[in-house]
Amino acid sequence: MEDNLTTERPTFVTSLQCAATGASLPPDRIYNLSEAGKPLLVRYDLQGVGQAVARDDLAARGPDLWRYRELLPVRRVENIVSLGETMTPLIPCPAIARDIAAGEVLVKDEGRLPTGSFKARGLVVAVSMAKELGIQKMAMATNGNAGAALAAYCSRAGIESVVFCPADTPEINVREIALQGARVYRVDGLINDCGKIVADGSKAAGWFEANTLKEPYRIEGKKTMGLELAEQLGWDVPDVILYPTGGGTGLIGMWKAFWELGTLGWIGPKRPRMVAVQAAGCAPIVKAYDAGAKHAEPWEGAFTIAAGIRVPGAIGDFLILEAIAESGGFAVAVDDSMIEAARAEMAVREGLLLCPEGAATYAALKQELASGRISKDERVVLFNCGSGLKYDMPRADQVLDHTRPMDYAAL
Repeated sequence: MEDNLTTERPTFVTSLQCAATGASLPPDRIYNLSEAGKPLLVRYDLQGVGQAVARDDLAARGPDLWRYRELLPVRRVENIVSLGETMTPLIPCPAIARDIAAGEVLVKDEGRLPTGSFKARGLVVAVSMAKELGIQKMAMATNGNAGAALAAYCSRAGIESVVFCPADTPEINVREIALQGARVYRVDGLINDCGKIVADGSKAAGWFEANTLKEPYRIEGKKTMGLELAEQLGWDVPDVILYPTGGGTGLIGMWKAFWELGTLGWIGPKRPRMVAVQAAGCAPIVKAYDAGAKHAEPWEGAFTIAAGIRVPGAIGDFLILEAIAESGGFAVAVDDSMIEAARAEMAVREGLLLCPEGAATYAALKQELASGRISKDERVVLFNCGSGLKYDMPRADQVLDHTRPMDYAAL
């Protein structure tokens, strides 16, 4: 088995392209947004990739995201900053499928990654590229898990990190960020308010802004969800992907991955319908989709128990909406009571402890099976984006007095 962290492989990045205008920039330089103020996308010499590696060659490589090295931007293996980014399991849910009369239901459990969430995918590539480009200090706004990943990988790389999070970010996330070496500050506001602090302070404080889609490389890490999913399905794709959507980097990244795989000829012409799942208390993408708009208006008064998708305004809104439209998918909102019920149901019926954001995808599946937007014969993948162990759980307060006679029949 080839070790992906020590084996040098050719790289094929040709340019960075403005997602809005198509303007190209030379690679191997430090960038945030394009001149148009829009996200930059990494482009590859895919013909060169196809000549250098065949999809079947991947089977001889270690089971981590670096097996896709030719489709990633890091040039030199010495700059990979790894904490063991394993391929995450794709777990069948037959009991749930029977319960709700669905087709095949699979959960891609991203909670198995370092720092317990899919944010590790994006940040391991972003921080590795920061190391390669000589960046010494990084800062970001976070609802929790992204900040934990930034802190961990920056500590691993010897890069200073500063993190700003809403004051009501789950306590365990804030403490995790601090323990892993970042300077973390609570902000009396939402993630957009935190993001403004990062952007406004970048010049004075000397940090590199690593907010969602404000640099080119988190998408490249997140797209490995799509590469991995296709490989796990025998180089096929599901009918539907339900993805918890805040900033939307993963949805955008997966859609990019399927385009690259299709161009390489590694998958056929079929593409999954991409479904953006949001909370009813913060659903700017859903509102824009329903209105047929190309951009989303900022959401006022955002609130949901699923903190990771509480993003009132996403800079990549147009890319999310484009992926939904091109795939024939849609955007859907579910309320918090449905999220809580879905989390409990999945735990009891399948033994899977989902995070609230992941539970939102199951709530959406049930809702859309009833509406008819998802058919009962379709293969569906739900993304659980983080470990359920990081979030509040129901109390369990029953106590037994071992000194008294036991009524075993009542237990």
